[in-house]
Amino acid sequence: MSKKTYNSGEPSLGLELEEETATEQKGPVTVLGLTFSNDDERREYFRAELHRKLPELRNIEGFPIGEDDDIIALSDPPYYTACPNPWLNDFIAEWEAEKKDLEAKGLRKTDFEVTEPYSADVSEGKNNPIYKAHSYHTKVPHPAIMRYILHYTQPGDIIFDGFCGTGMTGVAANMCEDVAQVNSLSMNNVKVGARHSICSDISPIASLIAANYNLSFYPSVFEREANNILDKVEKEFGWMYETFISSQKFTINNVVWSDVFLCPNCGEEICLWDYFVNPLKEEVLDSTKCRKCGVTISKKNLIKKFHTVYDKVLEDSISIIETRPCQIYCSGNKTKEADQLDTDKLQQIEDSLDFSYHTERLPEGDESRRNDKVGISYTHQFYTSRNYICLSKIYELVKNNPILLAWFTSSLFSTSKMNKFRFSGTGTTSGTFYISSLNREFNVLNTLRRKISSFSQCYYNGRNNSLVNLISATNLNISNNKIDYIFVDPPFGANIMYSELNSLWESWLHIRTDNTKEAIVNKTQNKTLFDYQTLMNASFKEFYRVLKPGKWLTMEFSNTSASVWNSIQNALQGVGFIIANVAALDKKQGSFKAVTTTTAVKQDLIISCFKPSEKLLAHFENMRQSDDNQNIFVSTQSFIEELLTRLPVIIVNEKKTTAVVERSPKILYDRLIAFFVQNGRQIPMDASEFQRFLRDTFVERDGMFFTAEQAIKYDDLRRQIPEMVSLALFVGSEADGVQWLKRELADKPQTYQDLQPKWMQDLVAPKKGDAIPELMQILEENFLKNEDSQWYIPDAENEADLEKVRTRRLLREFKTYVEAAEKPKGRIKEARLEALRTGFKNCYQEKDFATIVRVGDRIPQSLLTEDDVLLQYYDIATNRI
Repeated sequence: MSKKTYNSGEPSLGLELEEETATEQKGPVTVLGLTFSNDDERREYFRAELHRKLPELRNIEGFPIGEDDDIIALSDPPYYTACPNPWLNDFIAEWEAEKKDLEAKGLRKTDFEVTEPYSADVSEGKNNPIYKAHSYHTKVPHPAIMRYILHYTQPGDIIFDGFCGTGMTGVAANMCEDVAQVNSLSMNNVKVGARHSICSDISPIASLIAANYNLSFYPSVFEREANNILDKVEKEFGWMYETFISSQKFTINNVVWSDVFLCPNCGEEICLWDYFVNPLKEEVLDSTKCRKCGVTISKKNLIKKFHTVYDKVLEDSISIIETRPCQIYCSGNKTKEADQLDTDKLQQIEDSLDFSYHTERLPEGDESRRNDKVGISYTHQFYTSRNYICLSKIYELVKNNPILLAWFTSSLFSTSKMNKFRFSGTGTTSGTFYISSLNREFNVLNTLRRKISSFSQCYYNGRNNSLVNLISATNLNISNNKIDYIFVDPPFGANIMYSELNSLWESWLHIRTDNTKEAIVNKTQNKTLFDYQTLMNASFKEFYRVLKPGKWLTMEFSNTSASVWNSIQNALQGVGFIIANVAALDKKQGSFKAVTTTTAVKQDLIISCFKPSEKLLAHFENMRQSDDNQNIFVSTQSFIEELLTRLPVIIVNEKKTTAVVERSPKILYDRLIAFFVQNGRQIPMDASEFQRFLRDTFVERDGMFFTAEQAIKYDDLRRQIPEMVSLALFVGSEADGVQWLKRELADKPQTYQDLQPKWMQDLVAPKKGDAIPELMQILEENFLKNEDSQWYIPDAENEADLEKVRTRRLLREFKTYVEAAEKPKGRIKEARLEALRTGFKNCYQEKDFATIVRVGDRIPQSLLTEDDVLLQYYDIATNRI
């Protein structure tokens, strides 16, 4: 991709937007082997090519809903296309060729390999100007992503983000060539140098914002052009934002509007501002008395007052909640109550509206249509008339320029009726289309002028190493094994209704998201948790396909639901990824739900996983072609060895050594099961056999397993940092209980009376529907008792015998669940999780997939979806029957 330099020749500005613009330069431009006299010629050529390819591209999943001309106008090809990008593989081939030059200069290594995940907890704030310039529902600060990119890649590598949102992954990849930025992260053994990136999203507004942050950008040109546009609009419509105080003219900064209600007792009109707000004391009352009948009233028991008005944009009469302008904040820190002159001006503005102004009905949805009950369901109804007129005029002046259009869309929420009134600060409610009964109308012209500076601060060296396109993650249009690293922050279940919330922005773009392949849980779209998992599975399958063997994927996770967490892990493992580590990402500011919900996750989680190396895949293919026990053993050993080499040897947190839970026998065995099941092979050994295999083949330290080389490193690091935070401390499942007991009995045998008080202290609520056995039963099934009635850990031979007896008991219990599931309308309200695991495993090995599905459909869904092992077997079974 060509590097661009700014030519300081004076461009003509204004409506025509001729010659050089905020994204253009004068002088020759070379792209994909083609040379153009300037950027304008380049854009014209590739827009024509894109237009020619659109009929074929429309067949690709995720193609947006919109007219060809609108899609072309929004695009800046070949770098940014508001549809699938047909030049992705051409750029990839060019970037791969560039790697050889970087290697020759010593900027890359041919044998570069990352054997451990980036496991340090990351904390990055949101005060960076790039982060703040354009709002979006979720964003990861680019310095946080830089840490991962610098760890997993080297200069020239190709980074991919299939749920790119605002394109922060692209920004992070570009920023890796900024020495100061890299040095500020204080990371060791990383190479400065730009990485290329491909950023994809299914949303038109997300792709536009991502393009704004990643395309070439010339701040001085942008500032002149944006100011010229606002000057032009202000000259025509500035009168709409004028008011008078003592015959002196002032400019309106913002206006507080209030809904009007009726007293539930006498029907008196109640203007919320007049009754409940005390501007002098800066307080909002919870209750007051009706001035007519004296009854105590609160907002909760008031009746909304509707009135019928003629909507000139819709050319129809509508019923809408009545609102009034109340308090006006003006230039010079002046404040006034709205008077008759202000009301007359509003009527004058209303008279200037006509049906030629564009509007769209928002799509069906729980969130997008939440304001139907107050008569607001079209785009223009989210704005006051003067704001809508000004925004419409500005849109006409910016609609063919992606940078200016991104600047324009950055104000669409803050200038809407969704801006809540507060005495200190202001803002919309994140993740919703909520319109408060007291809201602020901000001056569009002032708001966009302030945004000019914010956007100018988004300039940074290294832009234009990224491609941005609009496509579904389920069909990426990228060739196999081409990507060096993937960082994704995907949608998580029902947390955020992206396409619904984006519909207001996208109505202005005249292009909407095709949400058929949108991976969410959504009642209106009839998408359940299993539909969500299916779409995530299809997306991860594409990620697995395009990622090179042995390379890494990092995924941010933010959801309070354990079922969604397991769906994500199951989807990753289901396509072949192997999870190596889970760490925390602290973005220093909770979302709306994180702040108001006691169960919300305050820290996002980072999942690190890798695509198996070519060597491991070859081992497994040999095993596939032969059931020889030696081949099975070698494949098992190869899998565990590769997994161990890609796990952190040690994690240091606050000068303490933290146990690496992924190195515990239970997690290692779960990973083994997932890998073998997803590859259609029999599970090579049971849990006790696997533990013997671990002890015989690898080195155990502090309940964790290492390769011999790693054990030496671990011992050395443990001597330096002796304080240790152990593995699982609490008992929330039968498996946790067994591990808890092994830890308690590791040093000496203990009686039931010794164990029981401590057991009760560490016992926590199990998953809903999981019947955890009593302590005595777990002891009897997994441990031995000496002549002093003390329980102790059995040796390997006795442990194997106990495991056989326990397995027979669990299978007998599972049989009762099978019988219950065979009864008409039979439901299993509670089940022993270990019995289900053992039964599902046995059915899988006997290829009795129908029984797995039948029982899975009858047990509590939370029990099925919140256990990754059950979910693995169930998903495989549903695809086999």
